[in-house]
Amino acid sequence: MLETLKALAEPNRFQIVELLRDGPRPVGDMVTRLHLRQPQVSKHLQVLSAAGLVDVRVDAQRRIYALRPEPLQELEVWLERYRRLWEGNFQRLDALLDELKAAETKPKKRARTKR
Repeated sequence: MLETLKALAEPNRFQIVELLRDGPRPVGDMVTRLHLRQPQVSKHLQVLSAAGLVDVRVDAQRRIYALRPEPLQELEVWLERYRRLWEGNFQRLDALLDELKAAETKPKKRARTKR
């Protein structure tokens, strides 16, 4: 999982993963969409491949890259633990906000003045 996070930390690689989310793409398409040179995209794809995030298949002269779901599923399992933690915090915050709203809507007692 650490390799997945390291690979995704670089913005261009993250953008490549976002592009591949819609389905497999040839390198040339990614070059055009990312406005990078082909060698740059290829190097980023090598890092993503080494991290296990992408697979490649050869189609004549083209290399077609696709996402591998397994590393992302591992990341999702890891994040779920933190999601539960934050949900508990949000539930406590909601309860506190409800208490504050209830306190605001109660009529305030006026102090008696002596005459």
